[in-house]
Amino acid sequence: MPITINGQVVPAPSDPRLSLLDLLREQLHLAGTKKGCNQGACGACTVLADGERILSCLALAVQYEGRSIVSIEGLTADGTLHPLQQAFIDHDGFQCGYCTPGQICSAIGMAREIEHGLPSAVTADLEASQMTLTSEELRERMSGNLCRCGAHNGIVAAIAQTYARRPVVAEAAQ
Repeated sequence: MPITINGQVVPAPSDPRLSLLDLLREQLHLAGTKKGCNQGACGACTVLADGERILSCLALAVQYEGRSIVSIEGLTADGTLHPLQQAFIDHDGFQCGYCTPGQICSAIGMAREIEHGLPSAVTADLEASQMTLTSEELRERMSGNLCRCGAHNGIVAAIAQTYARRPVVAEAAQ
C-alpha cells in the first residue's frame, strides 16, 4: 500500500527497516526534515502524520502505509508560505535553521492537539472547553524540540503570534 507524502502518492519501501526520515531524505530527496540525534530526543525530524506530529527518525516508513505525511516542504500552498513559516521569518525564529523545519511541524501539530482538547503536563483545567495557549503552555508543549543556537525566544514569539491570539475551542478528545 502506498504512502501519501506532501500530496504525492509514493510506493512504500521494500525494506521494512527503513525509517520514515531516511525515506524522506535519502529516497525522496526531501532534505527539509533534518536528522539530528537520530534517537527521538531533539525533534529536528518532526513531521505530520495525518495531522499529528511524529518523530520520523523513530518511525518505520512501512508503518505509515495508507497514511498522509506532511514534511516542511508540504506546508506551502501555491508558493505561499504557511503563516507559521512567515512568522518564523518575521520574528527571527531561526539562526542556523537546522531545527526550524521540526519546530514548525511540531507547532502545527501542537495547535491541532489543543483544538482537540488534549492537555499538556501544565494544563490547569483538564475539563475546559477552551484552552488558551499561554507562554507556559506553549513552552511545555514545544519542549521536545531543541534549538541549540539561541533562537528560542524568536521561535516562541513566532508560534505565539500564529496560535496564541485567542482561546481555542477544544473538541472532545477522542
